[in-house]
Amino acid sequence: MEINFDKEGLVPAIIQDVNSKKVLMLGYMNKESYDKTLKTKKVTFYSRSRKQLWTKGEESGNFLQLVSIKSDCDQDTLLVEVIPAGPVCHKGTDTCWADVNEEPLMFLKHLQGVLNQRFTEMPEGSYTTELFQSGVNRMAQKVGEEAVETVIEATNGEDNRLLYEGSDLIYHLMVLLTSKGYGIEDLAKELQDRHKDSWKKH
Repeated sequence: MEINFDKEGLVPAIIQDVNSKKVLMLGYMNKESYDKTLKTKKVTFYSRSRKQLWTKGEESGNFLQLVSIKSDCDQDTLLVEVIPAGPVCHKGTDTCWADVNEEPLMFLKHLQGVLNQRFTEMPEGSYTTELFQSGVNRMAQKVGEEAVETVIEATNGEDNRLLYEGSDLIYHLMVLLTSKGYGIEDLAKELQDRHKDSWKKH
């Protein structure tokens, strides 16, 4: 990857949580810290004040586990996707802007990744594995059962039970989709396409 370091040999690095998509902090890298980040998979910066490399978390233990590094269109800014081990800011907050690093909706993406892994590895003792091995008919039946239970709680039950059964419904639907080679992203894309003027009902 080509990087255009500035005249001081530095490039700004925007740090983003790969799951929540929250921007966590901004740091600077030089060629040495960039190479060390790739080698160790722990994000390392160049401190402009101390004139030395520093690995985020080397004192607090809140390392930034590297997922990917991308360069922008001008190759003079980096987007670094990470999995944080804890609060990122030295003041103890999740981000350097005091935002809470939490986006529950993005958990569906994480869950889809777990389901994909289960489908590939089929670990013993996993309920998800049992569902995959039970076949499409059984998985589809479970979706139907959970849909009925969700409807019952919506019409005659309690809100907390509605959320409980609705969660079961989403999970079992995702399992079924995964077994057919699809994922929650495919449902999101379908819904997104429906908002286009060119979309026509099947």
